[in-house]
Amino acid sequence: MTDQEMIEELKNFDTPSITNVVATYPDHHLCLGLYNPWSENWYTDQTIKCMYPELGRTVGYAVTCTYGLPDPNYSGVTFMDVLDALDASPKPTVFVFEQKFPPEIQGKVGLAGGNMTTAMQAIGCVGAISNGPSRDIDEIRPMKFQYMLSGVTAGHGAQAVHAVNVPVSVGGMDVAPGEIIHMDENGAVKFPADKLPQVLANARALQEEEEERMAKMRKATSAKELRAIFGGHSYGDEEEK
Repeated sequence: MTDQEMIEELKNFDTPSITNVVATYPDHHLCLGLYNPWSENWYTDQTIKCMYPELGRTVGYAVTCTYGLPDPNYSGVTFMDVLDALDASPKPTVFVFEQKFPPEIQGKVGLAGGNMTTAMQAIGCVGAISNGPSRDIDEIRPMKFQYMLSGVTAGHGAQAVHAVNVPVSVGGMDVAPGEIIHMDENGAVKFPADKLPQVLANARALQEEEEERMAKMRKATSAKELRAIFGGHSYGDEEEK
């Protein structure tokens, strides 16, 4: 399979399933244990929300950026450099932009709108994640472009790109350029692009394992039967040492 075919197939699995094989249950035989589940920031928290849950799962390569107030001493990069980075990246892409604005305006920056989204979508971007709000939610909805944001707001003032394709932290998730992002209404998770085949293979296997277990549970009529199905272990514990 090509990388693009694997990315497309990853949409068959929800984001919690991907977190399960990436790092959630490090003792489980199908968990890759890529991160310490609690000490590392590899998935999003409750501070950002999926704007279009009806779109289902979105997967792509991360292209990153930081935004803040204009700095009179710096004008090295602009949104055109963001577009160049999106264009140069493997496709599809997910734009992950960290907003670094003063606290008093952090919640009032409607940064990304219809024009910005149209430009990104034209060169293979399928979604965006930010630790702040955006706007034009109604205009963007028919474009079928996913957003995960802290919320929405109607306007903004002067703003500027501060860096492109640098490590960022958004909604409790640390992201490096080129990592794979998987997101849906549950949140987002990231993992290294070179782990794509393993993540997909383990997600397939986990889905088969869980479907078989749940089919047995639906037929159970007592706690004794359920205990036998789980093999005496709590859910998520390693069953095959």
